[in-house]
Amino acid sequence: MKFENLVEIIRIKQEVREVEEAYTSLLPQQIRSSYDATALIQALIGDEDREVFLVLCLNMKNHVTAVHRCHVGSLNASIVHPREVFKPAILNNAASILVAHNHPSGDCQYSPEDIDVSKRLQEAGSLLGIDLLDSIIVSPSNSLSLKEKGVI
Repeated sequence: MKFENLVEIIRIKQEVREVEEAYTSLLPQQIRSSYDATALIQALIGDEDREVFLVLCLNMKNHVTAVHRCHVGSLNASIVHPREVFKPAILNNAASILVAHNHPSGDCQYSPEDIDVSKRLQEAGSLLGIDLLDSIIVSPSNSLSLKEKGVI
């Protein structure tokens, strides 16, 4: 029997991981503003020595359903592509996402690259029907919301 015309059947199965108890108390009941998510984001990546890019997946009521560490970069850069950002959102049936990354320098001032990436993610989310609610930059003691600054 020849198998020349085989078709690969793909089944996407969501992997379930439990949230570490240390972070469950930081999970906000509902995200109403960037402030609601900042404590969780700072606890997860605020003191990292390299840039880390997080994706928070939210349901229709803005409850966090998943937190995905999307990319770990270098000391001052993280390459982010919409495909990797929206994959966990799609797998978790997210209505919207909130993205965040840290600045290891401690300075939360946004760069032109931060704006470009956020706008690109906004456009991709619009096509997919998954809203980008905000893009947040954190350090151990500070945070900055690109939405609140009117940048996105």
